[in-house]
Amino acid sequence: MDRLTSMTVYVKAVELGSFTAAANALTMSPQLVGKHVSVLEQHLGVRLLNRTTRQHSLTEAGHHFYERAKIILAEVEAAESFAEEARIIPRGRLKINAPVTFGINALTQKLPLFINQYPEITIELTLTNRYVDLIDEGYDAVFRVGELADSGLMARKLAPYTLMICASPSYLASASPLHVPEDLLHHECLIFTHTSLRTTWTFEGREGSISIPVSGRLLLDSGEALISAALAGFGVVMQPSELVIPHIEAGRLNAVLPNYTIPPRPFHLMYAPDRRLTPKLRRFLAFATEHFGQETVDS
Repeated sequence: MDRLTSMTVYVKAVELGSFTAAANALTMSPQLVGKHVSVLEQHLGVRLLNRTTRQHSLTEAGHHFYERAKIILAEVEAAESFAEEARIIPRGRLKINAPVTFGINALTQKLPLFINQYPEITIELTLTNRYVDLIDEGYDAVFRVGELADSGLMARKLAPYTLMICASPSYLASASPLHVPEDLLHHECLIFTHTSLRTTWTFEGREGSISIPVSGRLLLDSGEALISAALAGFGVVMQPSELVIPHIEAGRLNAVLPNYTIPPRPFHLMYAPDRRLTPKLRRFLAFATEHFGQETVDS
């Protein structure tokens, strides 16, 4: 006899209290139920049930086996369910939200790979730097930069968001020296309005963490617009490396404060805490983890 089937029959007999009740639930004879239990006992070499003409009771070994068998059968059911879902063709619309800079410079460059792999999925992507409510605004998944609040959402941890500080050669040629973070107090800082970068820039150096209050005459909610202002020689900017590096490599911007690092910001992909993910969302979570995850990923 199949051992998993015998375990299923045994668990059902224990839960319903008799071979007859288990037989009715499983559409088999009470004799066959008893045979399954006997086969298990012979295989294990212990008695699982003390039987009388009217009822049965668990032995100590039978109780322990019942508890473990329930776990095993639940895992088998979960594995079969996952395999069944894997056979379903992912289809439908996915509504995704992401920060503007990440969306333009990273996500949209990879999305064609996902869409080509799953041609029956449609992506509706919105890019905004404001906080969006995943549940109330009907999103399937939201990319979020920064420390997570206790929102009750599930989070897939991605690679940290790295920042760089730079300015144009023309600005640096005419501005006061910029050797340590405290020198920023005497510089024109280009301010990003949507995060803590609006008021404070933090660095790590030999002396530890240094937080500098920053101010400037130009405050914008777009990293791309801030980079344009920096390219025009208006001031010092702190923005994601993916946005800054091409301009540094081309000589249009210079990295500053090379002896200091900027702490990376946590980056996650958020989704609702449903126990069974739809195939389309499951595939997107795997895709995002593959392309934007840690070098080694559900929170």
